[in-house]
Amino acid sequence: MNPPVSSLLSDKGSSVYSVPVTATVADAVAVMNEHKVGSVVVLEDGNLVGIFTERDVLYRVVAEGLDPAETPLEKVMTRNPKIISPDATVQDALEFISENRCRHLPVVADGKLLGLISQGDITRWFVEAHKSHAEQLMTYITGGMG
Repeated sequence: MNPPVSSLLSDKGSSVYSVPVTATVADAVAVMNEHKVGSVVVLEDGNLVGIFTERDVLYRVVAEGLDPAETPLEKVMTRNPKIISPDATVQDALEFISENRCRHLPVVADGKLLGLISQGDITRWFVEAHKSHAEQLMTYITGGMG
């Protein structure tokens, strides 16, 4: 079974935490901390223009000695982030994340942001899929021995 990415969104919900392109790093980190998430999407006039992640905080802010309260987010965010279609499969998303070395992937259709999936979302899906398969196998095995 290799469902579309849209099924991951329907399972986890399509809540996406965002900040405006005019925000500071401190603003973005506050949103990430408040919602206990590893990234926020950056919007300008309602359109996706970037993504900002925990890694960006470490590599582009802390390592560079920048002041989060004074640093404009647009200076350190990832512009034009990689995106995926809701019709792409979970396997496609896993390969895409592996090849592009990203942990968070906006799901976009017709220019509209539908949600965000992460490595963790994909991992949870695989664990559940394999758990179900393992339970079916065990039922088959134990059912055949009685």
